[in-house]
Amino acid sequence: MSATSMTTAPRRRGNTGIALTRRTGMVFVLPALILFGVFIAYPLLTALSYSFFGWTGIVRGDFVGLENYLTLFTKLPYSEDIPNAFVHNVLLFVGAMLFQNTVGLGLATLLHRVRRFKRFFQTMYTLPYLVSPLVIGYLWSLMLSPLFGPVNAVLRTIGLGEIAQPWLGNPQTAIWVVVFVTAWQWIGFPVLLYGAALGGIPEEIEEAASLDGASSWQRFRSITLPMLVPAIGTVSVLTFIGAMEAFPIPYALGGSQGNPAGATDVLSLLFYRTAFESGSSNAIGTSSAIATLLFLFIFGISMLITWLMRRAERKLF
Repeated sequence: MSATSMTTAPRRRGNTGIALTRRTGMVFVLPALILFGVFIAYPLLTALSYSFFGWTGIVRGDFVGLENYLTLFTKLPYSEDIPNAFVHNVLLFVGAMLFQNTVGLGLATLLHRVRRFKRFFQTMYTLPYLVSPLVIGYLWSLMLSPLFGPVNAVLRTIGLGEIAQPWLGNPQTAIWVVVFVTAWQWIGFPVLLYGAALGGIPEEIEEAASLDGASSWQRFRSITLPMLVPAIGTVSVLTFIGAMEAFPIPYALGGSQGNPAGATDVLSLLFYRTAFESGSSNAIGTSSAIATLLFLFIFGISMLITWLMRRAERKLF
């Protein structure tokens, strides 16, 4: 056998093995791709196509181009409801992100340093994350009830009765209740994610910095925090997506109208009202336009946040 044939034979077997591995991988990926196509890609493309047509009930009419989109910004009640709901979504994102990236990171850091009962506290913080948001919202609405809710009762018992109020009936506090409940439910996710990221930081690095005389705060600021940038980026992106598409908790706390007086209204509630409660003959076209704009905004900003975080990560490392 010639030297050329001896060298090409292993190469061919290697190429065959790579191709077999790729085909095997596709077998495992294919079910997920099918589910993604049926339940995500197809509805998105369908909503996009629906938004360019006029509708009479469930009967599709003529092609109207961008008319449904113009309706959202030029005709009542959409021209007033969309800015109001969008501001509440932004407040929900900012409040939840600040809460999760400060309290969540603080709890994860404490649990990382405390060995005793660590798993117990991790489980306790994660439990609300495993419960349906709709159930969480209804439970908090009962606890905040001005008639029989335990929150106001406790405040009166400890001498803070002047603080007690109808939390969900006051437009000044209702949106912040939604922010708090949302952040409280999802706090377990950043705690687990930051805990895993902290566990991946080599102890030798902090030990070396400690021997050089760095304080705990200096070690956290100069070593721990930069190495948590990937985790912070993941939490920020997922928090943004969750805040912009929030529906169960605002619905449970304020109903489909975003009560009181639209103080808890968000874009998903506006979509729900337009599609199922407006009674408009063109409900399909208008609601599809809302869904399309919401998706494009979430996708675009999520990509921007991811790009910024990766850029910051490259600068650090």
